[in-house]
Amino acid sequence: MNSPFYWGGATSAFQIEGAWKEGGRGPSIWDVFCDLPGRIQNGDRADVACDHFHRYEEDVALMKELGVNAYRFSIAWPRIVPDGTGAANPAGIDFYNRLIDCLLRNGIEPFPTLYHWDLPIGCQFAADGWMARETAEAFARYAKICFDAFGDRVRHWITFNESWCTSVLGYGLGVFPPARKDPDAPYRAAHNLLLAHGLAVRAFREGGYAGEIGLANNCDWREPLTDSPADRAAAERAVQFFYGWFTDPVVFGEYPEEMRSKLGARLPEFSAEERELVRGSADFLGLNHYTTLYASAEKPERGNDIGPNGNGGMIEDQDVFLSVDPQWKRTDMLWGVVPWGFRRMLNWISRRYSGLPIYVTENGCSWPEPDLASAENDTNRSEFLKEYIAAMQAAKEEDKVDVRGYFCWTLMDNFEWNSGFARHLGLIRTSPDDLTRHRKGSFYTYRDLIRQARG
Repeated sequence: MNSPFYWGGATSAFQIEGAWKEGGRGPSIWDVFCDLPGRIQNGDRADVACDHFHRYEEDVALMKELGVNAYRFSIAWPRIVPDGTGAANPAGIDFYNRLIDCLLRNGIEPFPTLYHWDLPIGCQFAADGWMARETAEAFARYAKICFDAFGDRVRHWITFNESWCTSVLGYGLGVFPPARKDPDAPYRAAHNLLLAHGLAVRAFREGGYAGEIGLANNCDWREPLTDSPADRAAAERAVQFFYGWFTDPVVFGEYPEEMRSKLGARLPEFSAEERELVRGSADFLGLNHYTTLYASAEKPERGNDIGPNGNGGMIEDQDVFLSVDPQWKRTDMLWGVVPWGFRRMLNWISRRYSGLPIYVTENGCSWPEPDLASAENDTNRSEFLKEYIAAMQAAKEEDKVDVRGYFCWTLMDNFEWNSGFARHLGLIRTSPDDLTRHRKGSFYTYRDLIRQARG
């Protein structure tokens, strides 16, 4: 019997839960970061956010109305282990038990992510966060607590969300906590994140828990600016520095050759024991995908070069220039709407990691919606969903890519990290002032697309 295709919405704990001091939850690095002047737009905080902690039943009812059969959410590590390393918090476990049970009662499969950036502050202060192997070991202990508590009902686990962002934005560019600016630190942090994934997967498999476990890596497609061998090589190198960085090790047990040749001793090496730990440690691959950029070996002449850091990360290390087509429609985040790049990204993953199924763990867009009328008629987001889902279906049906699920980012408007509450990405609009929920036009578009796909 074929497994179902999973249609879902996605969220993360820090962005929607609120209740930051309730139920025994400890502080995370993002709670502290929000206290730093000038870090978050308008000085916003996620203390209440969408109040999902108190209103999860209402939110699950909205999911049921939407027609999804899966929900990707994250478990807050500081809610389960408040100091990051000590005893488990029964109240935190109880909250996620209630959420999981509510989802299952409504026919919605839980897809929990164990880490969506909210590191307990104790791990940051005591062990320098992801710069230390101790944090990886603490994560594995926390993961086992979750497997023991929820593994009798959860069949799909995601260890990490967008480790590229944790590494590059947190340790290289300094725009996310812990706000470090160090050209070498992202590679060391990434190494420990990969070891943490491997340790958690080993605990999962040795514990005999049912189901599958993987990770959600983000990547934008890189299209060669021209058909020259140099530009084609630049595009391939850029994707390897992005998706391959965090995926090659869990499949092949080693970093991409392009990275090793470019970085030399700056890139950590896996010991024989570490290589054995991470190799083959994914039952599936997640993809968070939002846009496409052109890649070239030389600076483009047409004046649309996005600069050294524009959605490229450690771009100087890649020796690649990135640019956009000025004809592309662009979102509120200035990301190009390029559905064909999504299809090519899925095909690249399928070719390179043949045999591993793919879940689209995030895909969506941000558009300015200053009032309720514009939110209820969010035609830009509706068109985005139609075009990107059509591209995914073409990859699945025509190119035979083994895609098994699609999760729209995001279920509801939320605390969007540095942007505070200023970005609108949700199918449901949630006002941080009165916490009312307004279904957007794209809510019904997505519901209709799900219905059409199911026949």
